[in-house]
Amino acid sequence: MDTEFAFEGRVRYSECDEAGRLSLFSLTNYLQDCSSFQSVEIGSGINGLEGRGLAWVLANWRIEVDRIPAFGEGVRVSTWCYEMTRAHARRNFTIEAGGTTVARADSQWFVYDAARGRATRVPEDQLAYLADRPPLAMGPLGRRIVPEGPGEARPPIVVERRDIDTNHHVNNARYVSFALRALDGAGLEVPEAPLTLQVQYRAMTFLGDALVPVVHRAESGCDVDLTGDDGATRAMVRIREREGRA
Repeated sequence: MDTEFAFEGRVRYSECDEAGRLSLFSLTNYLQDCSSFQSVEIGSGINGLEGRGLAWVLANWRIEVDRIPAFGEGVRVSTWCYEMTRAHARRNFTIEAGGTTVARADSQWFVYDAARGRATRVPEDQLAYLADRPPLAMGPLGRRIVPEGPGEARPPIVVERRDIDTNHHVNNARYVSFALRALDGAGLEVPEAPLTLQVQYRAMTFLGDALVPVVHRAESGCDVDLTGDDGATRAMVRIREREGRA
């Protein structure tokens, strides 16, 4: 069954960085918005599993960016689930602008049981998302990012109400925003496209929690370890230069 979903729009001024291009934070939002829109399209909605005490949670992103669209450019964002087992789901995304694909992403998702506080089996009715389409040719998601280079702790970031989504924890894209803020404070610039952005989510973060970003300078980019006050990683963000398509 072809269950690819797509939406079209234009890059808004409010989504741009100081160079007038789509920010990495906004780009990440485009991707997760696309999957949320698909949930509405098939009748599940953003809280489709909430009545069963379940929710889809993102564990791992790999986003490969060839070019970052500028303010006013038309964009088409698409997504499809190419793999679903009783343990997890894998989902691809693309962003097209100017008649070409400028970004692509791979991702891994789990169903989280709120009462038991852990991942659980994927309900059979979620197979409605599965598309008859192969995965994109991309670099690997990777199992566990280990930061490279010496680490520099930056000032803590306290989670505010605006950072929380309908699952009542920090929204996936906000971790990218936190990492970019830490890099800016450390005087580091994000590599120009083509680049790869990877995010691995290790534990949930809630309203009022403090995150301590630890910035690691690597040869071709940087890693940001977003740690809780107990020193444990909540999310790991890696940004790397990339030579053309991976």
